[in-house]
Amino acid sequence: MRSAPILALLALALAASPTQALDGPENALGIALEGYAYPYPVRYFPVSRDGEAQRLAYMDVAPNGAGNGRTALLLHGRNFPSSYWEPVIRALTEGGYRVVVPDQLGFGKSSKPIGAFTFDRMAADTVALADSLGLQRFDVVAHSMGGMLAVRMARTYPQRINSLVLEAPIGLEDYRFAVPPVSDEALMAREGDLTAEAYRKQLMTSYALSLPVSAIESFVQIRERVKGSGEYPRWLRSFVNSYQMIWGQPVVHEIPLVSAPTLFIMGANDRNAPGKAFAPPEKRSGMGDNTGHARALAARMPNGRAEVIANVGHLVHMEATGMFNGLMLDFLDRN
Repeated sequence: MRSAPILALLALALAASPTQALDGPENALGIALEGYAYPYPVRYFPVSRDGEAQRLAYMDVAPNGAGNGRTALLLHGRNFPSSYWEPVIRALTEGGYRVVVPDQLGFGKSSKPIGAFTFDRMAADTVALADSLGLQRFDVVAHSMGGMLAVRMARTYPQRINSLVLEAPIGLEDYRFAVPPVSDEALMAREGDLTAEAYRKQLMTSYALSLPVSAIESFVQIRERVKGSGEYPRWLRSFVNSYQMIWGQPVVHEIPLVSAPTLFIMGANDRNAPGKAFAPPEKRSGMGDNTGHARALAARMPNGRAEVIANVGHLVHMEATGMFNGLMLDFLDRN
């Protein structure tokens, strides 16, 4: 799966139409989203990867008022910068929580490594960030790919995790059982050729979103504008590596072993399953029963529970903000 040299893969990415950037190169974004504003000040934590000095971007937002002495750590999904957590950050800070919101390496305003990703290393980086901020114990709210990372953190650092809220997590099944291996070359060509309209449609349909198209336009704009960066090939390589991590490093088998109180908040319409497009038809139709998987896994956990919100898809905290925030805060306050 990783037989081609990195230089060949980068050359392939250069052929992937960077001229598709919205509104021309004058509006290009850097691959660390330079020029794109986040809702709160962004800080940087130094790390090392692939023999390079890199930076883990994060927001650290103080609670409103005196606070309750607790910290919530928010973990984003694969297709989203951490800025999309803004409505959740507001609810948590108003509820007395300090909120720390990192962009994992490879995403958002953080550096883009070109080497293979692992959930173990992501978890170690995130805990190192928590150490640097003096956080001994914290609650985790995680979405999509962030849910896989949260599971690995809870298994590796159980003494650090007070509770977990898993919003529409992926990884509730082992995708290797249905999806064959896909080469880096094929993935880079596929992702590089994805137009703005195709990506817009992908988000709306794969995630079964109840939102108006305008609500996701910022995500489409970010992806298109990054194509105008001279470092776009590096961004593309990093993005493809994250797919290989999701496909090749399942966490579903560990979920029943998580001891921390855990709440799944699922969108009833969400049948997202990474790699589904590569699965043979006879297996594709059975993928993505996310609500069913969440309920079954919660029942096998020492302290798990699943809540399903009707008529929404994969972006629960954006599609049903009030219901999501209410369930999250009630659960956190009780634990």
